[in-house]
Amino acid sequence: MTAIKESSTIQENKRYALAECPVTYVMEKIGGYWKPIILYHLTTGDKRYSELKRAIPAITEKMLIQHLKQLEGDKLIIREAKPVVPPFVTYRLTNSGRALHPIIDAMALWATEDMKGVFEK
Repeated sequence: MTAIKESSTIQENKRYALAECPVTYVMEKIGGYWKPIILYHLTTGDKRYSELKRAIPAITEKMLIQHLKQLEGDKLIIREAKPVVPPFVTYRLTNSGRALHPIIDAMALWATEDMKGVFEK
């Protein structure tokens, strides 16, 4: 993977946008295809990796692992590993992640309304 030059104009513009635009900040945290879906499934409670994988069958293992690590790094979820064999790992929302619940619900409600008639013939 190519290293990112932190002093580049693009990186400066990105830092500026993150600091000045709340929507840019939110999209940096939960943007992309899979993160909102993962967060949506965690709103119903703690989940193990296998439960998330089963709930989101189209996601690849690589993408699920990658996004779980990013969400953990952004302090939206907590990964809890119990010291047992075999490993028992659960994921749950942090307070910050739980605060996104109404936003995720609003997105789902908007989609439900907007999709009416789109898939009907």
